[in-house]
Amino acid sequence: MADPEIKSYEPHHESQSAAVTESRPARLALMAVAFAFLGIFLLLPLIIVFNEAFAKGIGAYTEALGNPDTRSAIRLTLLVAAISVPLNIVFGISAAWAIAKFEFKGKAFLTTLIDLPFSVSPVISGLVYVLLFGAQGLLGTWLKAHGIVILFAVPGIVLATIFVTFPFVARELIPLMQEQGNGDEEAALSLGANGWQTFWYVTLPNVKWGLLYGVLLCNARAMGEFGAVSVVSGHIRGLTNTMPLHVEILYNEYNAVGAFAVASLLAGLALVTLVLKTLLEMRYGAEIAATRGH
Repeated sequence: MADPEIKSYEPHHESQSAAVTESRPARLALMAVAFAFLGIFLLLPLIIVFNEAFAKGIGAYTEALGNPDTRSAIRLTLLVAAISVPLNIVFGISAAWAIAKFEFKGKAFLTTLIDLPFSVSPVISGLVYVLLFGAQGLLGTWLKAHGIVILFAVPGIVLATIFVTFPFVARELIPLMQEQGNGDEEAALSLGANGWQTFWYVTLPNVKWGLLYGVLLCNARAMGEFGAVSVVSGHIRGLTNTMPLHVEILYNEYNAVGAFAVASLLAGLALVTLVLKTLLEMRYGAEIAATRGH
């Protein structure tokens, strides 16, 4: 009788071999196109950003970053990320837990809503907040009467950032939790653990690497968001400009060194995100693949 493991393996091996039918020149051509595309649209812009940032020397670079408005933009960017990312972690874990572990009416609709920011332009989301919280908006009169300021202030920037980033954590955790099923949680409950103990000691450790992956992407998007924040910030220099908005202002003022100096910080963030993402995928490839639905 044939070994069942060998029987299950052989078709997979044959299908992999059958899938690679291109000739060597064809494979080389495809690789050349891929590398050329990445070189032109990814590596070349990064090189230009850092070259322009240091075009007038390290002194001009540090002076540009030491500008009070620049420091304010950096502080605001970090503040917005520090608020929006933890809130997205709470939402992402809650939504993923509900969708993956329970059956309820409206589950498909909730999943669709989580994907909404991926299909709606960030500018549109910013305009929605203007219609809600602006002086002529739905809640504008009530907010003004109670002295509550949302638009053109930190709260509006945080709300806009949360909107464009909240799918990242949830979308990484939902497939992972669905793949794992409920077996571990049911075992913990049968041994006497309560709901919170099951979550802290079973569910959360099982998804920690997928959670870190989602947080990484969420943080990168939060710091680099432009469209939605641009609409709700009011572009008040030194007060409501995040780093991406400050780059635009400096560039429009023909301050190339200042603009590219701040842009280099954002580019550095992107590179750090890429390195951390790669390390996570290398060490925890199987679990990360599950979070991506593979």
